[in-house]
Amino acid sequence: MWSYFCQISDSTTSYGSYSGAVPNEKITWGKLGPEMPRFLNESDATIVAPLIFQYVLETVCDNNYYRRDK
Repeated sequence: MWSYFCQISDSTTSYGSYSGAVPNEKITWGKLGPEMPRFLNESDATIVAPLIFQYVLETVCDNNYYRRDK
C-alpha cells in the first residue's frame, strides 16, 4: 500500500470512470486504504504538478541531495 495518495485531475467526478473517480471509490476497489491520507486537486496537471513537486523537493526531501548547484 502507498503512504499517501494525491490525484490531479481536470475530469469531472463520475462513478465508473477511473480518471474521474474520487479517492473514496478507489478504497472500494482495494486500491487505497481507508486511513490513507488522500488529496484531490481539481486542476490542470501541467500547472499544478510542477508546483507540488517543487514543494515536496524543497520541504520533504534532503535538499543537499537534490540541489543542482553542487
